[in-house]
Amino acid sequence: MVRWRSGTVTAVRRRWAGAVELDVDLPDGARMRALAYPALVGEPEPGDRVLLNAGALLMGLGTGGYALVVALPDRLPPDPPQAGDSRDAGHLVKARYTPLQPILLGVDEEASPHHDRLATADSVDGMPVVTADLHSALPAILAGVRADAPDARVAYVLTDGGALPAWFSRTLAGLSGHLAGTVSVGQAFGGDLEASTLHSGLLAARHVLDADLTIVAQGPGNLGTGTRWGFSGVAVGEAVNAVATLGGRPVGSLRISDADARPRHRGVSHHSLTAYGRVALAPAELVVPDGLAPGLAAEVAAALTPLADRHRIVTVPADGLDAALRATPVGLSTMGRGLDADHAYFLAAAAAGRYAARLLG
Repeated sequence: MVRWRSGTVTAVRRRWAGAVELDVDLPDGARMRALAYPALVGEPEPGDRVLLNAGALLMGLGTGGYALVVALPDRLPPDPPQAGDSRDAGHLVKARYTPLQPILLGVDEEASPHHDRLATADSVDGMPVVTADLHSALPAILAGVRADAPDARVAYVLTDGGALPAWFSRTLAGLSGHLAGTVSVGQAFGGDLEASTLHSGLLAARHVLDADLTIVAQGPGNLGTGTRWGFSGVAVGEAVNAVATLGGRPVGSLRISDADARPRHRGVSHHSLTAYGRVALAPAELVVPDGLAPGLAAEVAAALTPLADRHRIVTVPADGLDAALRATPVGLSTMGRGLDADHAYFLAAAAAGRYAARLLG
């Protein structure tokens, strides 16, 4: 449950799109690193009293290691300018029935300027869609796309398996100007567009953002329990099904590593094997980069053999991808490991991006 703390803002630290990092002093003399989303709670200033949810920080979680500002109780933000008794500004409720549920304008609602375009949309017209397990794959996939298709319009569909607010992601903030836009779907929110489902989000990426290619992945903070089915990335398989249902071309980014200390994530992660091998009922093109170390390449090939009955396994040249990865506008990190510490992971993601880009012709 929630571990509550109350304290006083002593310093405003880093800012990025939609988020601000704070130092908060507690009455017992302790200091906590906290994160606020001004769109939800207002703009914190030194001297403000803040109410905090401190559970993730106290537990020492890596991705979610902040105390989160729940409210500035002595200086509440003003109401939004739109009328609160109509649907003119939207009625899409996300993080539903939690104390901080925001009410947003859905991209296909009647009040949306895009409603007419999406009212009858039923296909993404063969658009390549790269599906990935972890948020950390996003910049690597994009690097692979840019290596071969520098001018392609690439959209990002943010699913709700990890962080719900798009604002939490410094990676996404750093990719501003490099993406055609972000669509936050399901319970996720804070994207350039809001959609209620993955299906409507994919349609919005194609028909509103005019994307040539889309990347689907959860936000930061993957949940895993070490069991076959207990991980949020299982939704990757459902993403493949959604893409196929809408007439898209699913391209699977595989989670490959020879650096992860956990046996279940070495070679091809059990997350990828379960999502693509058991959950995805529609065929996808699963991408393997060439140039993997011989032992890792053999392990990957063996792991993917059972998936070849449903999916097409494609090997993609890796020449130039290392340089593309090193030129990304944001730092690369997965589970605390950078590019050189887990090169195969990022190379596999970039290869998926390259393959999807080549489908554009």
